[in-house]
Order: sequence, then C-alpha cells, then structure tokens
Amino acid sequence: MISSTGSVSVVVVNFRGADDTIECVTQTLALPSKPGALEVVVVENGSGDDSLARLTAAFSGDKRVRIVTSKENLGFTGGSNLGAASAKGEFLAFLNNDAKPDAAWIDKALEQFDVSPAVAAVGSKVLDWEGRIIDFAGPGLTWFGMGFKPNLGKPDGPGFDEPRDILFGTGSALFVRRSVFAEVGGFDERLFMFYDDVDLGWRLTLRGYRVRFAPESIVRHRHHGSMSSFGQYREDYLLERNALIVLYKNIGDENLGTYLAGALALASRRAVAETGVDSESFDIRRAGGAEEKSDDQSTPKKVLTSVFGADRFVAELPSLAPDRAAIQSTRIRTDTEVFRLADGFFSPLSMNQGYLDGYEAVVNALGIRESTQKTRILVITGDTIGAKMAGPALRAWKISQALSAEHEVRLVTWTSANRTSPDFEVHHVGLQNERQMRVHEEWADVIFFQGYALRHFTTLQASSKIMIADIYDPMHLEQLEQGREHGKIRWNHQVASATEVLNQQLERADFFLCASERQRLFWLGQLAALGRVNADNYAADDKLENLIALAPFGLDSTPPQHTRKTLRGVVPGIGENDKVVIWGGGIYNWFDTLTLVRAIGKVAETHDDIRLFFLGVAHPNPEVPEMAIVQQTRRLAEELGLTGKNVFFNDTWVDLDDRQNYLLEADAGVSTHFDHIETTFSFRTRILDYLWANLPIVTTGGDSFGDLVAAEGLGVAVPERDVDALAAALESVLYDPAANAAARAAVTRVREDFTWERVLEPLLEFCRNPEPAPDRALELIGAAAGRPTGRSRAGFQVELSKEEKFHRIASGRHGLRRDLALARYYVFEGGVPMLREKVTSRLSSRTGKGS
Repeated sequence: MISSTGSVSVVVVNFRGADDTIECVTQTLALPSKPGALEVVVVENGSGDDSLARLTAAFSGDKRVRIVTSKENLGFTGGSNLGAASAKGEFLAFLNNDAKPDAAWIDKALEQFDVSPAVAAVGSKVLDWEGRIIDFAGPGLTWFGMGFKPNLGKPDGPGFDEPRDILFGTGSALFVRRSVFAEVGGFDERLFMFYDDVDLGWRLTLRGYRVRFAPESIVRHRHHGSMSSFGQYREDYLLERNALIVLYKNIGDENLGTYLAGALALASRRAVAETGVDSESFDIRRAGGAEEKSDDQSTPKKVLTSVFGADRFVAELPSLAPDRAAIQSTRIRTDTEVFRLADGFFSPLSMNQGYLDGYEAVVNALGIRESTQKTRILVITGDTIGAKMAGPALRAWKISQALSAEHEVRLVTWTSANRTSPDFEVHHVGLQNERQMRVHEEWADVIFFQGYALRHFTTLQASSKIMIADIYDPMHLEQLEQGREHGKIRWNHQVASATEVLNQQLERADFFLCASERQRLFWLGQLAALGRVNADNYAADDKLENLIALAPFGLDSTPPQHTRKTLRGVVPGIGENDKVVIWGGGIYNWFDTLTLVRAIGKVAETHDDIRLFFLGVAHPNPEVPEMAIVQQTRRLAEELGLTGKNVFFNDTWVDLDDRQNYLLEADAGVSTHFDHIETTFSFRTRILDYLWANLPIVTTGGDSFGDLVAAEGLGVAVPERDVDALAAALESVLYDPAANAAARAAVTRVREDFTWERVLEPLLEFCRNPEPAPDRALELIGAAAGRPTGRSRAGFQVELSKEEKFHRIASGRHGLRRDLALARYYVFEGGVPMLREKVTSRLSSRTGKGS
C-alpha cells in the first residue's frame, strides 16, 4: 500500500462561500505537481445562490477541476463523500473552502504515507490566516466523546514540528487513502458536520490503521468561516449530538455503559451550568404562586441544545446499533491504545465552576479514572540503542518490548539512541542533564534502571517513584577482573566505586531482578548487610520473592531465520564445508580466550577444517575501551600461525538483527572463562544465542550455565585452562555425529525455559500492580509527614592515599562541584603549576575533539 502513483484528489465543499472557494481552489491549483497527479473536486453543496455559476465561470477551462453538484445541503460529511465518490486520485485530500495550502502541503503529507503501509490518513498542521498561531497541531479527545484542539491559539514553534502517530487529523486539511476511505464507508453522514474527522480517525485506528501528523504539510485557515452566520446554538446542538454518536459507535464494550452514562449526565450539567438556569426550580418544595400553575417556561436555547442533542441521538440508535456492532467486531486496538493517540482524556472542556463540580462528581462516581489509566514505565540504560547493541541495551530493549504490551513505556539512554519501536518511545538524554531526565521522571509511574543511572542523575536519586533495579550484572565482581591490569590503587578504587554504585541501588529500589539463583543468594547477602532484609519486608513475604526475583537474560521465542550468507564463502578462509565454532560476543578480561586459541590449534593438527570466528571485538558503546585480552589473543593466534587460517576476528560489532545469520552458519558455540568469583556469579548471555540457534555448546564449568550444559547434555563443560579437555570437547561436538545430534536435541528442549516471555514474567507480574517495598513504603509515609527516615549503610572510614583521593574525586559526577574539587586537589598536591598544566591539557583535548 505504499504510494504507487502519488495522485491526489483535493475535495473542496462549497456552501454559500464562492469567494472563499474560488480563492482556495486557485491556491491549490498553483501547487507544484506532476502532470496528471492533481485534481480538484469542487462540491457545490446546495447553496441556493449563484455559487454554481460563479464556480463554473472560474474553472470551466481547467481540466484539473471537476464540479459536482448537490440539490440539497449534505453537510460537510455528505458533501465530502459525494466528492470522494467522483475522485480518481490514489489519495483524497479534504480541504476546507476557507483554507489556503502552503506550497509543500501535498508533498509533505504524502511522505508520511511512506512511513508504513498501515498509514491510512495524514493530518496537516493548520495555522491561522497569518501563519503564526496554531489551529491544529495534534488532536484532543475526552472520555465523553468530544474532540478538541489542545494547542489551539498557541504560537507555532519547534514543539509542534515532530511527525507522529495521532488518533485523527482535522477535516479542514486531511489526507486519506481513497481505497481505505471507501473500505470504512467514508464520513458518517448522520453527523452532517463536526466530529466527523474524530469518528473517521477513531474507526481507522480501531481497525488497525495508523493516522499520522505531518507538521511540514501546512494549511492556513480562517476557522469556521462558513458557520458564523447560523448561530452558536446550532453548532452547540451538533457538537452535543455528534459527541454521543461518535462515543457510542467507537468505545469498547467494557467502557460503553460507564462512559455513555457519564457523557449524558455531563451534557445536562453543561447546559444548565453555562446558562445559569436554576435546575431546582421545579422542586415541589418550592411550589407557590399563581405563575407556578402555568406549564409555560422560557428556556435558553443553550439548554435545549443538550436536550435536543440527546433526543436525536436516541432517535438514531436503531441505525447506529448495527454500525457499532460492525465496528466492534473488527477492532484490534483497545480503548487505552486509542486514547493514548490524543491529548486531554480528562480535560473537562469548560471552566465553569458549576460544571466542574458536576464533572468531578461524575468521574468519581463512575470510577472513570481507575478504569482507564495504564501504568507508565520508564526504562533507563546507559548503553547505545541502535542497530548494534551489547547485552545491557538488548536486555533493556526486550524488557521495554515486553512491558509495552500492557503499559506505556519509554526507553531512555544517555549514550546514543538510533533505533525506534512502534511499541514504545525511545529517547536520548544528555549525561547528567537533569532537566531532560526530569521530564521523563515526572511522566513515569515506575522507573526501571540498569548500571550507573542512579549515580548519574540526582533527579532519580530524589524521585519518590517506584523503582526497579536490574542487577543481573554484579558490576563490582566484574571489576575484580577488569581492573586487574591497572595496579592495586586504581584496581581497589574501581571495585569500591562499583560497590558504592550498587549499594546505592540496593538501598533505594523497591524490586530487584537478578539472573540466577546463585546471584539471588549473593544479592540477599548484600541486601542484608544494607538492612533491606528486615522485619517489614519479611513480614510481607517470608521468601523475599517480592523483593528480589529471577529474570535472567532471555532469547526470542521465534526461531532465527537465515536471510543472508555471512561466513561460509564470504569470509576469506572459511569454506562451505568447514567446521565453524563461533564466539558470540565481545572479548573481555574475564574470558579465557588464550586457552581456546591453543585448543583450536591442537584440533587443527588433525582437523585442518576447524574455524574459530570471534563475532565481536569493537564494543558498540564507544565509552567501553578495548581490554588487554584482545591484543593478547590476537598475538597468540599470530604466533601459532592460526590467524586467517583457523582463527578469525570480526573487528566491528554485528548488528542485532543480523547476528542470527552468523549463528546459523556455525556448527557449535563456545564460551571459555576462568574459574573465580566473577565466574561463580556471572550469567554468560552469549550462551542464550547458542540456545536460540540450536547450537551444541562448549563452555568452561564453574558458572550457572556451565552447570546447565553439563546437567542437561547441551554440549560439554570442561575445566578451566585445560587445553586438552577443551580440544577434546570441540572435537566431540564437531566431528562426532551422535554427540552433535544429542546436544542439539537437548538444546531444543531446554531453550523454551529461556524465552523472554518466560524469564520476564516476574517483572510483568510486578508491574501489573506495582507497589513500594514494604520498608520503603514506611519511609514514604514518614517523609510525607515530615519525619526524617532512612537506613544507615554499615561502613567505616579510613585514611585515603593521594592516588585514592584523586580517583574518588575523578569518578564523581561531572559538573562544577567535581571540577572545583579537582582544582583544589591539584593546588594542594602540586601547586598552581600543576593546576595550570591540567587546565591547559583539558583545553587542548577539547580543541582536538572539535577539529
């Protein structure tokens, strides 16, 4: 359904407005267009004046204009449908006759159809006649069925320049695929005018289509120029009646009774409150006087607009009921998904105090707020979101995806965000940019975070929102290996800094996720040391499963599909019939790649077709430096004469959506590490990719996955640093057909336990009814009452060396306070010359980055 011809039929309805119509059509014909790509259908809508003659005289010589006539006034809906019926373009463009389009109006609207075949309609940005003030820049829709323009009257600016999905565009400048317009029956002619655009967009959305806002497709509008002479009460009548019709047709069964009852109640209260009529005047307790016996009563027309509107809605019910049934039978979107596409769900649309009192009474009595709101969940990662993603970013992405099925989700990163999702929002915030983070923190009901998020943003530290800490990666244990090459002082500082970051999270969060039962026991120990294993939490759940739960890394439930060749016959030196062993991730200091390379060399002595391919060397996050083990591995492969023959390095990082092509060309997956404390509590996420691709696995024992491989027969788990055992294991899974088949069968069986849907169930369950941890809830109550509360973390102070002081300052939050502390350190330790040297060095570094 992507645009094939780009031909557009602009439909302009005229009713006693020939001057406006002639100007509008003239402006439209002047738009740049390809030959045959533009036609204008003018509907002379029963004006009863000289409009037809004037329009004919103005455009009879232009073959691009066709005039269609109606003997009676069919309203905007009937007139537009009449014009659409005679249109020939691939796209219909409904344009009010008192509007004028800018030069790019059509082209910029058509660009939005190319976003997706599911885009059925596009709404233009509409400004005032001078092009400065917003008329329409996105829709508003209340729960009681009244559409509105939430940005009406605001100055146009950058805040209204973002294309996005919306519920409906304004009918004064609306593009629709002609085929889809016919499919859904066009505009509802019972409406005559007003809310017809709301109804159309709502029906399209329920059906699964998308409506887009095109901010660069601009129209200027005089705004109801053709309605001003008919009286406000007639417009009010149409608005009251049509809101009830649109609501009844489109709202879901679960909300119909509540919302429709509330809408009818509000219609009466609105009419009475805004006219000042005394609705108690008929109370029998106020009877008295001769005039009370008369049945006559003078009533403002405004009051009757609601009465008459409701009455005509009732009169239309016999025809509306089957239409509603048809709409509901084909809907694939929920009411919540619909209302998310428009602003102002709880906007009362009137500031009359009597009406506002009634509004609150209706909303509270019918429980409307409770029945509609979804939990808003903010997911924060510090890793790059894009085509290439490392483990933390991939996990955050999958978690956002899973949560978005039930909740509103925003995924935020402070590094780079170059990937979008139709299911949730993706945003970038600057590192330690509190203003940007505050926008998201204020939006959220629940905050899920990884890594250093809490350390980097004081906004999060001060937040009272429910927080979930993702501690599947014991960063302090990781630093025991990562910092080994830096010397004792820096090494100790790195471990202590990571521990401090984790303790901050463990003290603050309401719910924790970890990767294995081993990890859970480890974290419970650290939580106990921080006072979180306490009577409050234990009384609520004596297993503490509501405090810390297992949610390891997962794998896609959909099996991978091979879409292109990546290794065999592509990488020089890897042939179609070679035996390929894949290392499915980065190379870090805690991995034992040296033993693996030696084992490959040993197997190659008898099987020269063995190939080891390291899938990723350069981390997708530029802030993650290359570790020493990378060069050590390269040197060893060179020394053994294996590079380019039996051992191959991919110097970049494979795209997330391309990794399956590499995995599916492999014969086995491998992961080797050292047997130390980091290993004991680690969770090697790359092994999940091996499960996903149904590969036999060779791994070092000692961690949870090593135990699983051995227990379930997924391959072979070997002792650490044992070249012979590792070589034998590789030879077994690669060259013994029976062993290979047995391992693949076991992998097929076990991998179902690790699908994202299954592993994230504890998180999904928590988010269905998120609550503060019991001990945190007491803190919040105390804080609200003005009582200081909190737990003190056990610890002690020691005298720090000069280098330790420096690292403590340097690793702090970036900003003025850190810079002043560093300056003070330099002055005390090296005097003004040292300070001058450091300042000069920093300025030189910044100049170099900018060149």
